[in-house]
Amino acid sequence: GEQADCTVLPELLAALPEKPGAVVADKAYDTNAVLAAVAGQHAQAVIPPKANRIDQRAYDENLYADRNKVERFFGRLKEARGFATRYEKTATCFLAGAHLLAALDWLR
Repeated sequence: GEQADCTVLPELLAALPEKPGAVVADKAYDTNAVLAAVAGQHAQAVIPPKANRIDQRAYDENLYADRNKVERFFGRLKEARGFATRYEKTATCFLAGAHLLAALDWLR
């Protein structure tokens, strides 16, 4: 909606039950607040720097390339209309549908 996702990421990282090994995100998350929150979790920031950032820091390009695989997987899941529109009202039924779609995708 009205707020950028990168402003909420530090709160989400703090709420995780376990510390992540790496945080993989796109250029929109290349902010000082996000990088500080990731460093506070002792995690690796796999976020490419924006073109206008003065200090162009390095990042793991191979790990960042795997992000595309995850996005394509969710894109294939969303081809199912019921999953994309969250037709199932209960969390249990929605999760069961996600498991079924993931299994069908794996069999493809």
